[in-house]
Amino acid sequence: MSNFENALWRRLCCGAALLGAALAASPAGAAATFTIIDVSGASDTIARNINASGMVTGQYTDQGGTDHGFVRAADGTITSFDPKGSRATTPVATDAAGDVTGSYADRKNVPHGFLRSAAGTITRIDPSGSQGTQAQGINDAGTVTGYYLDSSFAPHGFLRTGDGTVTTFDPKGSIDTEPNGINAQGDVTGYFTDSSGGSHGFLRTADGTITSFDVSGSPATFAFAINAKDAIAGFYVHGSAVSGFARAPDGTITTFDPKGSDATEAYGINAKGMITGFGFPDETLRGFLRSAKGKIKSFDPPGSDATEPWNVNDSGAVVGQYEDGSGVTHGFIRTP
Repeated sequence: MSNFENALWRRLCCGAALLGAALAASPAGAAATFTIIDVSGASDTIARNINASGMVTGQYTDQGGTDHGFVRAADGTITSFDPKGSRATTPVATDAAGDVTGSYADRKNVPHGFLRSAAGTITRIDPSGSQGTQAQGINDAGTVTGYYLDSSFAPHGFLRTGDGTVTTFDPKGSIDTEPNGINAQGDVTGYFTDSSGGSHGFLRTADGTITSFDVSGSPATFAFAINAKDAIAGFYVHGSAVSGFARAPDGTITTFDPKGSDATEAYGINAKGMITGFGFPDETLRGFLRSAKGKIKSFDPPGSDATEPWNVNDSGAVVGQYEDGSGVTHGFIRTP
C-alpha cells in the first residue's frame, strides 16, 4: 500500500459477514438477549451502528475476501450494497431516517467517503483536493463528518451538510485531525495530534468554536462519541494502560474501567449517557455497557471468545461483533 493508503486504511475496520438473525439467550442471570447477525454465504460480519428504530448497518466479507456494506431492518431483512466501483465497502454510521455513511476503496485502492440514502442512492464524498476520505459520523439532519488526506497525506476534519456544502476544519496546532462523532445540533467530537506527538480530544460546536481537552496527565486522549447534550465518550492512555472516560457537558471528566480491565476503549454513547465499548479483564476481550450513574455491566454473546461493541442507541440496544471459537466473526445486537 502507498503511504496515504496506510495512513487512512489503518483506521478502517477490516473484515466481516452476515447470515440471517437468531435470538440467543444471554448468560444466566442477565436480563439481555442477543440477536446474532450473519449474512448468507459470508465468512465474517461486523455490525457497526444502530439507529432509534433498530436498523443496523455494518459490513460483511464474502468467500472471496471482499468486504461489502449491509443494512439490516428491524424486522431482520438484510440488504447488501456497494458504491459503484468499490472493492471494499465499510459503513460506520446511520441516522434516524436510515441514511448510512462510511467509506469504500476504489479499484486503485483509494478511499472515498459515501452517503447512502434510505432509498439506496449512493453519493460519493470527497472534499476538494482529497487524496483519501473517511466519513465517520452522520446526524439526523444528514450532515456527515469525518476526515480527508491532503496532498501531503495529512488528515483534516470536514463537515458535509445535506445540500452538499463541505466545510473543512482543524483545531489550533493540529497536524492530524480526526473527527469521529456528530450530534443533532451539528456539534462534532474527535481527536487531533499536535507537532510534539500528543493526542487531544476536541469539541467543535456548530458555530465553529473548537475546544480541546485532555484527561489530566494523559499524553493521548481519544474522543469517539457525542450525544445531544454534548456528553462525550472515549479513552485515554496513562502509563502502559488505557482507560475509558466520560466527559460531561460542563467539561468534567470521569474515568472508568470494567472490573479487572487494564485496557478499556469506549466507542458509543446514547442520549441517556449510557456508554459502550470493550475492555480486557483477565486478558479476555469483553463488551461493557456503562450506565449514566457509572454502573458497568460486562457481557458477551453466547459462544464469544472476544467481544467488541461499537454503538448503543437511545433504547440501550448495543451492536458490535464477536469472534467464536473457530475464529469466525459475527455481528450482534444486545437488547436490554
